[in-house]
Amino acid sequence: MLPAAADRFGTLVHAVPSTGWDRPTPCREWSVRDLVNHVVAEHLWVPSLLAGDALDEVRDRYGDDVLGDRPAAAWDTAIAAAMQSWAMAREDQPVDLSQGVMAAGDYAELLLAELVVHGWDLGRGIGSDPDLDEGHAAHVLAHLEPQIAGWSSERFGPPVPTSATDVATRLVALTGRDPDWSPPA
Repeated sequence: MLPAAADRFGTLVHAVPSTGWDRPTPCREWSVRDLVNHVVAEHLWVPSLLAGDALDEVRDRYGDDVLGDRPAAAWDTAIAAAMQSWAMAREDQPVDLSQGVMAAGDYAELLLAELVVHGWDLGRGIGSDPDLDEGHAAHVLAHLEPQIAGWSSERFGPPVPTSATDVATRLVALTGRDPDWSPPA
């Protein structure tokens, strides 16, 4: 699932118009560039974290801006290295993260959630219909729903009430996003 979600996110990164990097996103205080920078940084860390490096060491290797003047190319480079590392990873190998040490399989779930949810954010930010993959959204929703209380303060805003029954809208609302958000005209 992770490679397919990465492909979907990458398609959106490549769809950002040259004048679209400063546009707002549903993520409070993040522009399109800020959001993509965040996701690229997360994937730049993957090879080192899966190799057993400590999070504190990995954080210090990259500056605040990992996109440079070619954001789509930065994404391509980061995700290619990350996917190569995932192909060799064991699900049970320990990974040092801000939440503590967790199994690589759980780390993959975390990154899948980030790709799916931030894919929606990015699509909305660039004004495209961020049609979430139903299978990905259902998987992430099932994984996050029982944990959201602990994640809300760390990763997402408080859940947004919704009466929607479709999986994508429920996921977006659960992670603190207004399902009807659109960029200012």
